[in-house]
Amino acid sequence: MSLKKKIANRLTAKYLLVIRKEKDFSVLGSFNISFGRIIILFSFMVLMVFGFSLLISKTILRQWFDPVYMESENAAKIIALSDLVDSLSNTVRQKDNYLSNIQRVIDGESDFDPFLLEDTSALSEARKLESFEPSDATKSILEEFKGVPLDFTGQMEVSKNTFIETFFFSPIKGVLTSVFAPQHDHFGVDIVAKENEPVKAIADGTVIFSSWTLETGYVINIQHSNELISIYKHNSVLLKKIGDVVRGGEIISIIGNTGELTSGQHLHFEIWYKGTPLNPQEFITFD
Repeated sequence: MSLKKKIANRLTAKYLLVIRKEKDFSVLGSFNISFGRIIILFSFMVLMVFGFSLLISKTILRQWFDPVYMESENAAKIIALSDLVDSLSNTVRQKDNYLSNIQRVIDGESDFDPFLLEDTSALSEARKLESFEPSDATKSILEEFKGVPLDFTGQMEVSKNTFIETFFFSPIKGVLTSVFAPQHDHFGVDIVAKENEPVKAIADGTVIFSSWTLETGYVINIQHSNELISIYKHNSVLLKKIGDVVRGGEIISIIGNTGELTSGQHLHFEIWYKGTPLNPQEFITFD
């Protein structure tokens, strides 16, 4: 018998596979099987496993097996981050332009440029500020705040009855490290408190300045009634902007250590009445 016939007989030879019970050897079922069928079944299973593996490698496990997928994902993330950076850059530029225009208004310059403001709300607020004419007392305090020397002639005698109808909140609770000393150009008090302590408005009023200066860092000024102005310097974060109406005791900033004229975290707090600094300790307790 030739080799081909032997192989053909081996592949086509049928075997009977019988399934019996172990207890009584009763037949549960039987079926014919051959080596040819076994080979076909095995090949079919291999193809199924290969196809399933290929499918999950292109779907669920694509990020581990497909380098092109990873490159496309990274490219998409880079594009998204680039768009985010552009958006943030535009926002920062708009804010810078807005603050620049507000500073021009406060300084009384006439070259106000409304086209630098790209959003209508900012333009509307800037137009309101452009038409606002601060009082002489407010101008003098803003000049002191911006570092222009004042001709200090002495402390104004102010009775507590002047503000008898006004309740003053403490801007912050802490340790007083420097007292009111106008003869040494220290027009307020310094209060040291714990990190990230909120700073509060001493009374109802309107924010007339909220920005950064080189010497005093982040500063916020509030105009109260009776030509009274409170000033909060060296903040780490400002939570209110120019034109905001605040209530007494409302959080307006976070204590910090910003500006050149500071050697540690603290709040420098001033009160000005009709252009003259007052001793805050006469009206407010800080401990």
